[in-house]
Amino acid sequence: MQVQDPGRWGGLPLPQRPRWELPGGARIAVWVCPNLEHYEWLPDPVRVRDPWPRMPHPDVLGYATKDYGNRVGVWPIFDLFDRLGIRATVSAGLACFEHFPEILEACEARRWDTMCHGIYNTQYLWDLDEDTERAFIAECVQTFRRLTGRSMAGWFSPAISHTPRTPDLVAEAGFKYYCDFYHDDQPVPLSVRNGQLISLPYTVELNDAVLTAGAVEGPEFQRIAMDMFDTLYAEGAQQPRVMNIAFHPYIMGRPHRIAYLEAALRYIASHDGVWFATGEEIADCWLAQARQGGAA
Repeated sequence: MQVQDPGRWGGLPLPQRPRWELPGGARIAVWVCPNLEHYEWLPDPVRVRDPWPRMPHPDVLGYATKDYGNRVGVWPIFDLFDRLGIRATVSAGLACFEHFPEILEACEARRWDTMCHGIYNTQYLWDLDEDTERAFIAECVQTFRRLTGRSMAGWFSPAISHTPRTPDLVAEAGFKYYCDFYHDDQPVPLSVRNGQLISLPYTVELNDAVLTAGAVEGPEFQRIAMDMFDTLYAEGAQQPRVMNIAFHPYIMGRPHRIAYLEAALRYIASHDGVWFATGEEIADCWLAQARQGGAA
């Protein structure tokens, strides 16, 4: 059976694109994404995946391990970012803000950006029909507006679950950027039914949930982050790049790991020509130049 390529993105190979200019002549835009998630104690059965594979339910170990991030791990993360003066973009499962309003208050006090990561990280989009998925996205928009009075600019599907139409529905709901694709080191325009949407570089290569699943520990996370930065920073002299660092407070907020996150961020910040930005700031920078014909 042949499945037609949806043609979501096109454009020139990166070396042939018009030069994309970053503020202050920076070589690289770095956006840092703490994933603030909440997991249900006993989620409803999901169509294609059991959220808690350990049996029998409830999976106390799985739930409690994740809950550490909201109860404990996120608070030293806040302190670390305060010391470094970095404004983060939280990848937020919005139930986290509902269950832990103190976390929302702390994010708001720091003017952190919020990218939507669904509601619970145990509720997936896979195999949803269009009307149900549209209603889910609308619930996310309405929840954040009720909590903050604002809209979110970015979308990252819960547990990286999505359908072939998710970009269309996200654009329809008014989001600017999308993070379910891992295919470029610069923003890329996406083809959607109506409106405008760009793909913003997010990573599962430098992501503590993926790395620790492969038994990678804090020192290796630091080394990978520094190696990735060194390469993108060098390449950015010719054509600026985007670097994303994604992590979870229930992992990198642990006492034996947080120092390695700090060391990686301090190393990056020690270089000239680095623009620490939010997801929305990077998207707006690219969109402004695209409208003037300076990015493609």
